Amino acid sequence: MSPSNATSGNAVTVLLDRSRVQRLRAEAAEEPAKPAVAPVTKATQVIAIYGKGGIGKSFTLANLSYMMAQQGKRVLLIGCDPKSDTTSLLFGGKACPTIIETSSKKKLAGEPVGIGDVCFKRDGVYAMELGGPEVGRGCGGRGIIHGFELLEKLGFHEWGFDYVLLDFLGDVVCGGFGLPIARDMCQKVIVVGSNDLQSLYVANNVCSAVEYFRNLGGNVGVAGMVINKDDGTGEAQAFADAAGIPVLASIPAHEEIRRKSANYQIIGRPGDTWGPLFEQLATNVAGAPPQRPKPLSQDALLGLFKGDAVGRGIVLEPATPEDMCGGTLVQKPSLEVVYDAV
Repeated sequence: MSPSNATSGNAVTVLLDRSRVQRLRAEAAEEPAKPAVAPVTKATQVIAIYGKGGIGKSFTLANLSYMMAQQGKRVLLIGCDPKSDTTSLLFGGKACPTIIETSSKKKLAGEPVGIGDVCFKRDGVYAMELGGPEVGRGCGGRGIIHGFELLEKLGFHEWGFDYVLLDFLGDVVCGGFGLPIARDMCQKVIVVGSNDLQSLYVANNVCSAVEYFRNLGGNVGVAGMVINKDDGTGEAQAFADAAGIPVLASIPAHEEIRRKSANYQIIGRPGDTWGPLFEQLATNVAGAPPQRPKPLSQDALLGLFKGDAVGRGIVLEPATPEDMCGGTLVQKPSLEVVYDAV
């Protein structure tokens, strides 16, 4: 190539690079689409439920899914927690074979995985557990991704359900657990929390994740919050108000609920004492539109609680090198090599 041709080619490359940069800048400057405010109309509502471990997601979902089925809805409940305990209450304390474990066994035997191997039903509710690796033997988030890949092979996108409820652990921040939000795999998110700082910290993190992906062009929104073990102190309600999301239900801290849940008993039955609560929750979950939340700053989150509960007023005192050594700091000669200027 002659020098003149090379120069011409370089100029064209520079122009193309500038054009590409301009397009990227224009795209980055575009405002994200406004969140949907109308009720969801898609045939299947896929709803991801997040919350701190132990806050009562599985309890809430087991009773919610059971009530929805009693109302004539086709419901699929998928446990996406490595503990694999989402379906335990639904099945009276019996463990459900997980997709990951079943897939591994079938693969070793040279057999395909069938629906009947991983999906089970009770009184109209269909349920399955993704599962996860044993401690120290793999990544839980990667297990979630693998589980959904298998579900797609089994025809997940062709199944005919009114609701698909996904139970996700909210206090794990790796990408696998954020899959439904990051990849628009659900239409909306529900957070389960209580009147304690840790559960609201997790709820706020989930709202932050939703807002982050909305800014990247995502479409998932937060439909609302379920307050579990509500003792009436009001912090969870205050968080929901500040974050701009509705409270879909407040489940009281009641001894009968605690006792029956511990005995793997469904309380969300039509006609029972707690039936109306879950009937209303089912209605609210179905109709609540996905909204764009307003995540709180750390200081604003702490501000929901009394000072004696979160340690406000404590002054951060910087440590010194002497503190770190437990006494007098001994100055040692530097091993740095210094070269003379040439």
